[in-house]
Amino acid sequence: MPSILGMIVIAVLCFIALLFVFLIMASMFRKVGPNQALIIFGYGGTHIVQGGGRVIWPMVQSARELSLELMSFDVAPTQDLYTAQGVAVTVEAVAQIKVRSDPESIRTAAEQFLTKDSVEREGLIRLVMEGHLRGIVGQLTVEQIVKEPEGLGDKVRSTCAEDLNKMGLEVISFTIREVRDQNDYIANMGKPDIARIKREADIAAAEAERDIAIRRAEAERASAVARAQADQERRIAETASLTKQAEAERDLDIKKAEYTATVKAQQATADKAYDIQANKSRQELLAEEVLAERIQREEQIKVQEAEIQRRELELIATVQKSAEAERQRVQILAEAERQRRILEASGQAEAIRAQGAAEADVVRQKGEAEAEAMQKKADAYAAYTQAAMLDKMLTGLPELARAMASSLNNVDRITIISDGHGGAGSQVTNEGARMVAQVPALMENITGMSIPQLLERLQAIQSGAGHDAPRVTPTNGGPSRS
Repeated sequence: MPSILGMIVIAVLCFIALLFVFLIMASMFRKVGPNQALIIFGYGGTHIVQGGGRVIWPMVQSARELSLELMSFDVAPTQDLYTAQGVAVTVEAVAQIKVRSDPESIRTAAEQFLTKDSVEREGLIRLVMEGHLRGIVGQLTVEQIVKEPEGLGDKVRSTCAEDLNKMGLEVISFTIREVRDQNDYIANMGKPDIARIKREADIAAAEAERDIAIRRAEAERASAVARAQADQERRIAETASLTKQAEAERDLDIKKAEYTATVKAQQATADKAYDIQANKSRQELLAEEVLAERIQREEQIKVQEAEIQRRELELIATVQKSAEAERQRVQILAEAERQRRILEASGQAEAIRAQGAAEADVVRQKGEAEAEAMQKKADAYAAYTQAAMLDKMLTGLPELARAMASSLNNVDRITIISDGHGGAGSQVTNEGARMVAQVPALMENITGMSIPQLLERLQAIQSGAGHDAPRVTPTNGGPSRS
């Protein structure tokens, strides 16, 4: 019994010992994930474990973890950056940086950032990138920075690559987030393009309206031509229809005349046969009388036959000639109507063309006359600048006097208190005359010349003796002639 208890105690102690050794070994084992690197230093040198674990012997070895995760931070210098044009701009960017995965880069990054926290590490990297950003911005213009931000990012990545390689880092991406300035240079940069685009849009709209107007005019012209052609064809068809109607009426009249002539001929033949039969009967009854009158009857029959033939011929000639004359008359009227319509349409078109040409010629002659008058006026003013100025000044004297005396127009009513000597009424007149009399003195103070001198100067210039005319030189004491 005591031996069994001792064995149990020994087994428990062994288990405890093994458990204690296992816990010690577990506490000595360090492991890291794939996003970290374990830097082991001390006995045996420096070792790097990435995405794994290893036993760290206490007192002879130590270990620290280095993050391999992506670092994302803003690159926004506090000071304005000056471009190649000397324009101060503020550039804000976002950088994505991480430690390279190869052991050499991890070792290099451990040498520089192992004891620094993420804030200090990002601060050092930001300083490097801001310096390179400042240098690259100084080589570019504002237009290149705004319109080609990818180019700026590529230049920053390529420039920073060498310095970051020395730190064991690599630039995953560098993106320009915002570019702004305090002088509204960027805001005004697009205004010329906007104005150009608006101008091109206005030109395109005007050209489109012009093309639409041309198309509309061409369509209207084609429609007018088609209407005129259709009207002409309609009139031709109407004329042809009337001609056919006239021909049908003529044929009908001819047929009627032929039928009438045939009926009359048959009637005459019947009448003649009746007469012959009657004569035969009378000859049988009165042979002697008939025999005596036979010669006379035969002559009468011949006369009657000749008269019948004459009437038949007259009827045929009358009907045919009337129908032929009517047909010719209808044809002549139709042809005359057609010619009249053609001449009327041609006359209207010619009148419209003549009116348009006359109006265009009047507008052109008026424009040429106005241009010629303006050119002559400009030549006259250019040749006689002094004369024109003097003329304007002299012709403006009445207007100046009228303006000075216009203050009396605002007076509604004047009450005059006379002293009996007639002087109160004349004071108003004298005041107006005094104001008008000041006009020559005012002109002389402005120009330095009196009115007679101005007139003499104007006459000398207009007579073509501008170089030989007396020159008036104003002095402090008044104008003098030299």
